[in-house]
Amino acid sequence: MSRKSIAIVSVLVICLAVGSIGGIWVYTKDISIKSIELSSPNNYAFQEQVNIELDKPASIYIRYWKEGTPGKFRTLSTPEGLKHTAQLLLLETNATYQYQIVIERWINSTSKILSFNTRKQSPWLDMNWVKESRPHDAKAFGDGLLMICYARTPGYIALVNSKGEIVWYWQVDDIGVRAATITPQGTILAMLRPPKKDVIDDKPKEHRKILEEIQKPMRRGKVGFAGGTALVEVDLTGKTLWRLDLDKKKDYKIIHHDIRMDKDRNIHTLYRATLPYDMTNINGTGLDTLGGDGILVMDTTGKELWKWLAWDAWDIENDPFIDEFAYDRFHMNALNFDKDGNYLVSVAIEDQIWKVNSKTGKLMWKFGRGGDFKMDTSSYFSFQHAINVNSEGDYMLFDNNLFREESRALSFTLDTVSMTATTKINAPLPTEKYTSRMGNAYLLANGNLLQTSSKTGSVLITDQKGEILWEMVSHYVPYRAEYVPADLWNNYFTKE
Repeated sequence: MSRKSIAIVSVLVICLAVGSIGGIWVYTKDISIKSIELSSPNNYAFQEQVNIELDKPASIYIRYWKEGTPGKFRTLSTPEGLKHTAQLLLLETNATYQYQIVIERWINSTSKILSFNTRKQSPWLDMNWVKESRPHDAKAFGDGLLMICYARTPGYIALVNSKGEIVWYWQVDDIGVRAATITPQGTILAMLRPPKKDVIDDKPKEHRKILEEIQKPMRRGKVGFAGGTALVEVDLTGKTLWRLDLDKKKDYKIIHHDIRMDKDRNIHTLYRATLPYDMTNINGTGLDTLGGDGILVMDTTGKELWKWLAWDAWDIENDPFIDEFAYDRFHMNALNFDKDGNYLVSVAIEDQIWKVNSKTGKLMWKFGRGGDFKMDTSSYFSFQHAINVNSEGDYMLFDNNLFREESRALSFTLDTVSMTATTKINAPLPTEKYTSRMGNAYLLANGNLLQTSSKTGSVLITDQKGEILWEMVSHYVPYRAEYVPADLWNNYFTKE
């Protein structure tokens, strides 16, 4: 059968007694496949859509495998009906696949074995990010995928395998993608940002250039825009579920750096929270506008549900740095949930992680240099990113340390009774992988660490001592990378 044509396929089905209801044997009627249509959504070589029409209502699934290989996969069962659509995802490019359509009955009926060919990868998706000359241990990488984003236009989200190949892709033409994360629903939530609103500085730099950058007088630097004007949710077939353009709303607020979705599909993000303030209270010269941050919760229509301002928890009059950092006092650059549902916020200017009550807005504790916990001073971090609670229940972050000029993954066990912090993981990157901005550190299921050295363009898998086991080098600066576990695809296909 021609790969892209519509064909009439006659299927022989089994008409035998196959079950009983109330002690009476029930016979099924023949069901035939009227047509099969194959297409590649967005012309992607790694994805195939199969449209099937039956002559009688039934539920179906597709069994498929790469020709010459023993492993077989199956799509999820479709609802009972006449017309069905199934997506075959993460296919190898330039390969032949065989498949069967299975009509679910008391005894399943299967079509004959059919086949199709995937074409070669599109040249513009053939990135060749993993080099033989650099560490590339696939075992260290694990069986998941890496998700990275491109912030220029056209923006995109790409999922990359251990070979550095793009095996899934979503593109948006009119805007860039600042950051993306996996939601509790198994979809992708992304923050979109127009590059023209920010200074374009997304070319990887050598260590020498990064050191020159942080020696500038304002070495913590004004953040610029670094945010987003829109949000989008995408499922793993590449379908856009909704898009919200915040800059078209009357009560537009600038969101930035991080986005999270909860189990109720509400959006949690950071936003710019400015404050008009009479600087004569601190021996200033009059009314000024202080630049700060807050937490904003909204639904997928943009309706505001809750917000918190950092200024509400801040003593401005006794702040010795308020004049120096008036335009960007906190530089909050990461937002996440603690184990109890309250917020964890990375406050880069303070070199601290704050815990904020998600109901009352009360500042519960500060962790880091000058914070509420006793800790080993060698584990002080600065301008940190990507706070998260890892699978061992420890608090993990990526340290962009401006004092040590060393980037590293750190994790801590916090005792909130004795108010002590114990360092669990300290995994520094090599000197040449130092990044003064952005980045992330996550604990993988296999015990290795995912670290992103953004300024150098490197996404790394390291052991817990910082030894590089796998490396991907992109031609642009990735804000951060997120690991997508293999079992996420169970909502779309499984191994037989």
